[in-house]
Amino acid sequence: MASARPRAAWMTGILASAATATLLTGAPAHAVAGEPVADGEYAFTAKLDINEGARSCSATLVQQEWLITAASCFADDPAKGFKTAPGAPKWKTTATIGREGTVVDVVELVPREDRDLVMARLAQPVTGVKPVDGISTIPSRKGDGLWAAGYGRTKDEWVPDRLHAARFNVDSVDATTLRLTGESPDAAVCQGDTGGPLFDRVSTFRVLYGVHSTSGQAGCFGADESEKRRTASETRVDDIAGWIKAVAARTVLPRVNWKDAVQVVPGHFVATNDNERSDLFVVWADGSASLFEGSGQADPKLPVWKEHKLAAAGSYWKDAEAVTSIGVGFNSTDGVAVRWKSGKLSTFEAVNEFGFAREKTLAYRDSWKNARSIAAGSHTDPDRRDDLVVLWADGSTSMYPGTSDNGISKEIQLTRADKAREGAQITSGRFTGQKANDLVVRLKNGKTDLFPGFDARGFRDSIALRPEGSAWKYAQPLVAGSFGGGKQEDLLARWADGNLSYYADVDASGTHNEIQLVG
Repeated sequence: MASARPRAAWMTGILASAATATLLTGAPAHAVAGEPVADGEYAFTAKLDINEGARSCSATLVQQEWLITAASCFADDPAKGFKTAPGAPKWKTTATIGREGTVVDVVELVPREDRDLVMARLAQPVTGVKPVDGISTIPSRKGDGLWAAGYGRTKDEWVPDRLHAARFNVDSVDATTLRLTGESPDAAVCQGDTGGPLFDRVSTFRVLYGVHSTSGQAGCFGADESEKRRTASETRVDDIAGWIKAVAARTVLPRVNWKDAVQVVPGHFVATNDNERSDLFVVWADGSASLFEGSGQADPKLPVWKEHKLAAAGSYWKDAEAVTSIGVGFNSTDGVAVRWKSGKLSTFEAVNEFGFAREKTLAYRDSWKNARSIAAGSHTDPDRRDDLVVLWADGSTSMYPGTSDNGISKEIQLTRADKAREGAQITSGRFTGQKANDLVVRLKNGKTDLFPGFDARGFRDSIALRPEGSAWKYAQPLVAGSFGGGKQEDLLARWADGNLSYYADVDASGTHNEIQLVG
């Protein structure tokens, strides 16, 4: 990681009249003067070309299809305000993302009315560039040290071709704005950096705190030599993180082909997803794997907002034939249990935006090739979600309690072979408020039953959710998770035609509203 000393200003090429203004309240921020950033570092920072070179700004990739930047970059006269019309940009706008120069058109603007901020949708998702890791939900405080990056001018370059970064300290915080001063004497924010990111860097994790808005111009190439101010004004994002995620969530699920989803696994995987909504781990037909991060939105149609690609096509996940989320030990986040084509049964202690951690093999024998469907839940211990229920190919069922400690050494046979359950699928969830989790069994013919408080005593007191011959025979799979934020969990269905929907707040009285997500 290159050490970055303060650079110059933060607005990438707004009109010349605005570029030369020096009032902090009126001058768009320009480029961050400092040392160039190493190739690949802060690749989430983008350079915007607006109106074929008439303006230039910086931006942040917050999701593969969405940038966040300053609304003033698109305003008719940035010196007079940041008001920007929603919809297609008035001028042709292209974004160059990452050092390798992925160039994509901006096709839609979604401005935030109360501050200098706009979300910008790209013509297609960007691949090969990792978005910023997170949006802060915690406000900055006076004295905090944060990093600023941008593609604007430096102290001695008019049009630099490299990203620069510098460290700044927070001077004050108000309802929508942070005010900063550079840590080192030559730290400044200059023309070309408007819209760029203000972020914290903890180890390899980058969290967005603000967007460059206005600044003094001291130290920037071409600035008035009498100007001494190196202060800058940033637009806050922490108090509108939910709005940012809601905008980005509009496009994340519809842009993929859900017919290709082989394994769909809800769980609480992302450590920074500090809400009750589920994330979604998906294995695709080509062997790739994705993690969709829960959005925490009140809107039930926007359960996730961001896709993390965890494995490329042709990876070992092509051999995963049954997957469920599972609580491994007392971790606050979930892992997964996987039955592989080879007959191996294993768990990953963690599955998150960074990949898979600490695989443990529980079994490796031919008999496990017959485990058709697996589901983990709290069935014998309310404090641990690591009891594994297995539906075998012959329709028999077993439970393996406490797999974190016991592995699969303790098998409880629940039922013997049953042709009616051949080809069935199971999922475990919180539906009826029982001490133990409930179990849902969907038969191949569409008949689906809920078994409340499912424990080592097995199948009792079933509640019919769907009769034989119902459309649920096309639910492939049907899985339990929390998508709408209710007290009970929901049932998510990936349908054979590629549609995706969930039934909100399933309880002892059955299913309720169906929420269509795709299709």
